[in-house]
Amino acid sequence: MKTSSRRAPANAIDIVRELRAASSFRAPASLLPEVLRRVGLADLYWKLESPVGPVYVAASRAGISMVSRARSAEEFERKFESQRGRPISPAASRPPAAVRTLMKNLKCRDREKLQFDLRGLSEFERAVLMKALEIPGGEIRPYSWIAREIGHPEAVRAVGTALGKNPVPLLIPCHRVVRADGTLGKYSMGGSRIKRALLEVEEVDPATIEKLASRGIRYLGNEERRYYCYPTCGGTRSLVLSNKIPFHNEKEALAAGYRPCKACRPAA
Repeated sequence: MKTSSRRAPANAIDIVRELRAASSFRAPASLLPEVLRRVGLADLYWKLESPVGPVYVAASRAGISMVSRARSAEEFERKFESQRGRPISPAASRPPAAVRTLMKNLKCRDREKLQFDLRGLSEFERAVLMKALEIPGGEIRPYSWIAREIGHPEAVRAVGTALGKNPVPLLIPCHRVVRADGTLGKYSMGGSRIKRALLEVEEVDPATIEKLASRGIRYLGNEERRYYCYPTCGGTRSLVLSNKIPFHNEKEALAAGYRPCKACRPAA
């Protein structure tokens, strides 16, 4: 008996593609999306309240795939299918508990319970987003911190570009990344005004950070323990409770006998 050299179709997508290739007629463009929906492989989405108003949250079997504002469900569906290249349907079930919790309290640690579907992003872009995920609630870091932490210290501009392409803002908190000069910078989910509002929700005081930045202060030192930090390390309250010694740069802090904080890692 002869055995076929053709491999077995791996999934619904392969089945449809092979049917298209074997058929003498062209299958309608709507066939693949419909098959994915019928076999349960289409992404699902929910509409949830968030600190920036209503948002749509999509998920695939691999994890959360998109968070976005939209004027209607239809607009969100069009945006999703345009950007992610696959169909999406409204979910009949409730969203994951961790997503519901995070939308009510962005500082909670339930992000650790989530998985993200970042297909379509480069390895560099995924590394940037996963590093942003490490920034604690109530704290901020400069773009240069992410670039250094992922081993590409010269790629500061590319880090900003990658954060601008974050498909799951709020859940991967790119709003916690600011410019090296202390100004807030851009935000893909509504600009600097929304970014400021999110930081205020997380009890960061942007006005205090900007005031320090206007004086050229990049770090604050703890006089008792002799280490220096980013100003929000441990939360903005540390500015007045513990870390009071201002430094304009790393050299200045080291010359004064201060070592970099092991928590916020302001230097390599």
